[in-house]
Amino acid sequence: MTAWLAQHARCFVLTLTKLARTPLGSTLNIVVIGIALSLPVGLYLLIDNLQAASGQLAAEPQISAFLALDASRAEIAQIEARLKQNPRVLRYRFVPRAEALQELKQSSGLADVIDSLPQNPLPDAFIVNARDNAPQALDALRDEIKQLPRVVHAQLDAAWARRLDATLRFGRLVVLFLGGLLAVALIAVTFNTIRLQVLTQRDEVEVVKLIGATDAFIRRPFLYYGALQGAAGGLVAWLIVSGGVWLVNHNLGELSHVYASLFQLKALTPADGLCLLLLPAALGWFGALLSVGRHLAVIEP
Repeated sequence: MTAWLAQHARCFVLTLTKLARTPLGSTLNIVVIGIALSLPVGLYLLIDNLQAASGQLAAEPQISAFLALDASRAEIAQIEARLKQNPRVLRYRFVPRAEALQELKQSSGLADVIDSLPQNPLPDAFIVNARDNAPQALDALRDEIKQLPRVVHAQLDAAWARRLDATLRFGRLVVLFLGGLLAVALIAVTFNTIRLQVLTQRDEVEVVKLIGATDAFIRRPFLYYGALQGAAGGLVAWLIVSGGVWLVNHNLGELSHVYASLFQLKALTPADGLCLLLLPAALGWFGALLSVGRHLAVIEP
């Protein structure tokens, strides 16, 4: 066991030395891998932040039922009784038109304009919360409320949140597709790099085969090379994404102060950073395994 660990440690050091011997080529390969990885990782982080923000902004879905301007008290009471008996309705709140006008004056900052109106243009309304917040159930309840007498319009206030959620789900699929393509590209880059390494050291490989070295022994430094190159690319991607998050948050600080609302992008978690190191390393190892396996088969002393 000790000899096995010593062999791997020696191979690891030799691989680092090999990377250091060609600093320009190694740096360019690592930077290309890092930039390629930072694209899907950055998109993933952006979508994750948008989803968290939409979860904070989107309150419980509500249906606003606006009544006719000339609706009488008896008609309002009839609608209230229908809502109270509806098993799909969790709770409801009646908003008189005078209260709605007062809320508009306080929230809009246009009190002088509203006071100059000859009459209140707002209708009475019911704000309804459903028992089932599934999209199909909400749509069905909205359509049912729309059919009530003297209800002019029924609006689902959280429809925008559902559209945003659907957009984010589509964005996650795009990230997965892009990440899959770039994973294949990383394997291809590593495959080509290891192919050049094997061809460059062909004579050395033939010699070690002559003295009885196994294929596993010959493959080991190339596998370490591919894994280290992938891990270094993941580290570069982590630096790029973290730097981008810091830059955006630095500029968002002033904007958040203007709007009196603190919004900051969340950085990559330690688990995300670990995956960003291990996954490219595994892909680099796999690309190296494919390449060295294919070329060792045709090299015979």
